Amino acid sequence: MSDAVVKVFTDPSFLIAMLVAVAVFATLFTLMPALGGDELNRRMKTVALERDELRAQQRARLAAEAEQRRKGKGGAASLRQTQSKGMKDFVDRLDLRRALADENTQQRLTMAGFRGQNPLTKFLFFRFVLPFVGLILAVVYVFMLNGLPEQPSFIKLFVCVLVAYAGFYAPNLYVNNLVSKRKKSIQRAWPDALDLKLICVESGMTVESAFRKVSEEIGIQSAELAEELVLTTAELSYLPERRQAFENLAARTGLESVKSVTQALIQAERYGTPVATALRVLSAESRDMRMNEAEKKAAALPPKLTVPMILFFLPVLFAVILGPAGIQISENGGFFGK
Repeated sequence: MSDAVVKVFTDPSFLIAMLVAVAVFATLFTLMPALGGDELNRRMKTVALERDELRAQQRARLAAEAEQRRKGKGGAASLRQTQSKGMKDFVDRLDLRRALADENTQQRLTMAGFRGQNPLTKFLFFRFVLPFVGLILAVVYVFMLNGLPEQPSFIKLFVCVLVAYAGFYAPNLYVNNLVSKRKKSIQRAWPDALDLKLICVESGMTVESAFRKVSEEIGIQSAELAEELVLTTAELSYLPERRQAFENLAARTGLESVKSVTQALIQAERYGTPVATALRVLSAESRDMRMNEAEKKAAALPPKLTVPMILFFLPVLFAVILGPAGIQISENGGFFGK
């Protein structure tokens, strides 16, 4: 058997066939990248096509909504106006703005994406009504439907008050949740928006044109940031002072990174300092801040995973390791055998 194997491997025809096969494989491996094309360009082209498709879908949706609003303007709009007017009369009659709202309420609503007086009216209306609604539902469930039969009356009354208390703070929790999500979305896309704005400014575009162009490009990554930039572009056009438009952008977002950029733009408008240099430095700082946040989350994972590993991973590991030994001991009649 060994002689046959040696004879095969020493055969000149077999050696020539092996060398030809290796040469063909090496040639195909060398020419494969050229035949496949540029991977980066192909992926960038795919991303560009998907972006254009998303833009077309978004524009079609906005056009359909505008057409629907235009068709239903007579009935639905009047109904919304009647409801808003009724809420406004209710809030004004009870003077809820003085009782339930402070100087930070309107600011929080603006940071959540609600603008104007109508959202504030709805916020105050629901904050006044929801405690009574929750109390009535809790009383009906606990006392009439006998929801907690084994609990004493004191506990039942405490549950009803707790539900009413939760209804009072439910609008605040809802607004705070929206503010948090909006800040997170803007914070993630802000360094990329600064890079795009830097490119626009260095190419010779004005600040308004740069804001408009960045809002068009950044909308896929963060619709909230695109909305704020579009609003800032509009304010730069009609406000008497451009400084007020930049300050409004910082106030609406509530982010320190945005505030530092707006301060740099205000100083550039006032003293004539170059905007590109400040944007380049602030863009690098924003990226460093985003990376630091990611590193903080990564560093916080081991402590967070300790308790789940102790509760779920270690018992399974012990069962896998000690299970066969336990089965064998039980089959032998115990530790000392039969």
